Amino acid sequence: MGWRNAFDNSKPLFVAVYATVIVGILFSSLYVISAIYSGKAATFSATSFQNNVGSSPSEQALNVSQSAVVQAVPSPNIDSRNVWTKPIWEAPNTKKMPKLETFRLTKELVQQRVKDNVVIVTFGNYAFMDFILTWVKHLTDLGISNLLVGAMDTKLLEALYWKGVPVFDMGSHMSTIDVGWGSPTFHKMGREKVILIDSILPYGFELLMCDTDMVWLKNPLPFLARYPEADVLTSSDQVVPTVADDRLDIWQQVGAAYNIGIFHWRPTDPAKKLAKEWKEMLLADDKIWDQNGFNDLVRKQLGPAVDGESELVYAYDGSLKLGILPASIFCSGHTYFVQAMYQQLRLEPYAVHTTFQYAGTDGKRHRLREGMVFFDPPEYYDVPGGFLTFKPSIPKNLLLEGPHTVESHFTLVNYQIKQIRTALAIASVLNRTLVMPPLWCRLDRLWFPHPGVLEGSLTRQPFLCPLDHVFEVNIMLKELPVEEFGPQINIREYSFFDNPLMPRQVKDSWLEVQLCQEGIRDCLASNNTSPSGVLRFPKRSSEETLKTVFSSFKDVKVIQFSSMQDAFLGFADKIREERFRSRVKRYVGIWCCVAEQTPGHIYYDMYWDEKPGWKPLPPQTPQDDHPPP
Repeated sequence: MGWRNAFDNSKPLFVAVYATVIVGILFSSLYVISAIYSGKAATFSATSFQNNVGSSPSEQALNVSQSAVVQAVPSPNIDSRNVWTKPIWEAPNTKKMPKLETFRLTKELVQQRVKDNVVIVTFGNYAFMDFILTWVKHLTDLGISNLLVGAMDTKLLEALYWKGVPVFDMGSHMSTIDVGWGSPTFHKMGREKVILIDSILPYGFELLMCDTDMVWLKNPLPFLARYPEADVLTSSDQVVPTVADDRLDIWQQVGAAYNIGIFHWRPTDPAKKLAKEWKEMLLADDKIWDQNGFNDLVRKQLGPAVDGESELVYAYDGSLKLGILPASIFCSGHTYFVQAMYQQLRLEPYAVHTTFQYAGTDGKRHRLREGMVFFDPPEYYDVPGGFLTFKPSIPKNLLLEGPHTVESHFTLVNYQIKQIRTALAIASVLNRTLVMPPLWCRLDRLWFPHPGVLEGSLTRQPFLCPLDHVFEVNIMLKELPVEEFGPQINIREYSFFDNPLMPRQVKDSWLEVQLCQEGIRDCLASNNTSPSGVLRFPKRSSEETLKTVFSSFKDVKVIQFSSMQDAFLGFADKIREERFRSRVKRYVGIWCCVAEQTPGHIYYDMYWDEKPGWKPLPPQTPQDDHPPP
């Protein structure tokens, strides 16, 4: 047995080697497990408003596997990737912020995010952080990662960096607050966009440039690739459809402005020439609005068609090939939220841009929330104090009968305003957040006189109108002084409970309240519910009764009233009543506009029903042009 003797003689050496191997395997296993765990932790830390927000399944897997490999294999540079090459939402595995010059825009930086020679870019300041995160999440949910965000202030740059969003410094050093549409700073932001386009095109990449107040609903890249000859493909403010399918809009029929919130540039000589001249025009005259400048240049020459099939047109200097994205699926705030044009044409929308809206940035955010395309943090859906909602009641004749006139529109809207006023009061008494009801309108709201709806548009009458058509959403959300306006009344959008992000623990904690006439059977002010869990509650109840009865249900997440008709008798304290009135009077806005009268707008009145003979009339004199007292 020579082999046995050989084994016996070498046994001490074999045991030593064997032990070393076992220890090595154990150590390596622990190291890999630790690396995987830390990779997952990094992924989680990148999600400020949702677990693994924005990562596609493949990217989520990549986050873990690459982190494990990078950390398990020792190398001089532990993290060979950076924020521009990592999967989006994977947080940096360092505690030190890189130097600012690291984020300077260069061809090399952009190259790291480019795919198929295309990069998708937006930009903004810290005030639009939630819009930017929503924009990024929609793209990553669609499996798109070739994107970059330009930061106009260092606060946004740092915040996006730590969340794992590829970001670059625009060197703007802007304020971190909302600058407001039309302000000088707003116009400066527009110039920054043009400078950015002019900077990126010479790199040789295709650029899909977007405003932050839009979201992607479908991958647009295959659509854009259908038009390889186009130098520029732009969205527009067109509200009348020119096509009924997904072709480009017919350029001869587009009378509205081209909108620069969504447009695609190819790095061709005509496109680079346009970008350069546009930039020079804006830098030479700070009074020119960037979108107006773009339209002026592009429309210097419009026509002829490039050929009979491509749907493109020669524009600008006669060499630029321009295409106009169909407004039915590259939607404005009007074609999406008012007309729902894509639904009527049975098309799938690619994008929605929050134009044609009111109440500033708050109005834009609320529009996207109504459409359930805005991503809020979990705490938005589950707040202390819970929610109040109700089933709105609208008689059929107010909705469907008679002609659509200013009078019939205000009769319909006023009927709903009265119910909402009562709901706001009860929400204030119970310290609950009010979920607004869907709002129905007969007439559209615009900035100029019109016959009720825009001729040629697909606006149906009546239609489900955005809240900002009637209510001043920005005022409703503003923190007003309590000593003058009483306590804040928080609100949520009408689609709130339909949102897929709504947590189950909120949906499952629900109390139905059935209003009844006091004096009839089982209509008592008590906290006793029926076997099916319904609470019968008397109409015209006092503030004290509301507080007493519903204090027993403070742990219930949602209280839903069957109606708000005659639900509340009023505040017991007159000071509280006056403060409430002062608050909610400011909540309603205007309808615009009747023709052949200046001013032509008409103010909504929260307390219209207290004024006998009230009629919807524009201010008769300049002195009358103010909100109702």
